[in-house]
Amino acid sequence: MDAADFYTGIVAESFAPLKSFSFDPGPYAEFVREAGGPALELGCGDGDPLLALRRQGLDVEGVDSSADMLERCRRRAEAAGIDVTVHHQRMEALSLPRRYRAVFLAGPTFNLLPDDGTAVAALRSIRGHLLDGGCALVPLHVPAPSPADQIGRVRTATADDGAELRFSLVSEERDETLRTRTSLLRYERHGDGGSTVEERPWLLHWYTRSGFEELAAAAGLSTVSVTDADGNAAGDAATAMTFRLRAGHR
Repeated sequence: MDAADFYTGIVAESFAPLKSFSFDPGPYAEFVREAGGPALELGCGDGDPLLALRRQGLDVEGVDSSADMLERCRRRAEAAGIDVTVHHQRMEALSLPRRYRAVFLAGPTFNLLPDDGTAVAALRSIRGHLLDGGCALVPLHVPAPSPADQIGRVRTATADDGAELRFSLVSEERDETLRTRTSLLRYERHGDGGSTVEERPWLLHWYTRSGFEELAAAAGLSTVSVTDADGNAAGDAATAMTFRLRAGHR
């Protein structure tokens, strides 16, 4: 299932209540200040860390493929009195009126792109929306197999209207050749108005360091640095990598 279709309806409603962590806006604010504005967050979702960066006065816009998640972002921004510009587009097919000095993803959202071809298209979109000399920050990870005891385990949360939300991992498949992990996820909502149960496949596609560097180069982006989770230079066997890319002169 495409990410644009996955993060809709019950999944979008459950995203914030079931979220177990929030991104620290600090590293992204530092990146934007260093690279310069304007900046664009790809896959901004419901507004973390986009709204925190706007609260700091940074010139950052957001884009996401899910209209439902963007609507939640707009409502959060309005409630907080934050002025924000967001766009409903896919990152592999961007067509925005502005060019940016900084483009970034907060967390490994890029792993949601299903294959290398889509990844190259997204990297070309990034290059096309960067000013010459502009920088992109792309975190990636190699998802580990889920522990067996996580299959079927139910997490719960409460929706805004008091309904009970439930989430569980039903099954998982992994393809080392295609570099994909597909998880079947179950979302449930139980309240006075009745119950809703949906199962949706969630695909993650991963990369090696050298493989992603080649894709970036094919899109016109040079690799400035690749760091691991501890901030050290990442080797090809790293399972968490953050690529800093630069757009050359046309």
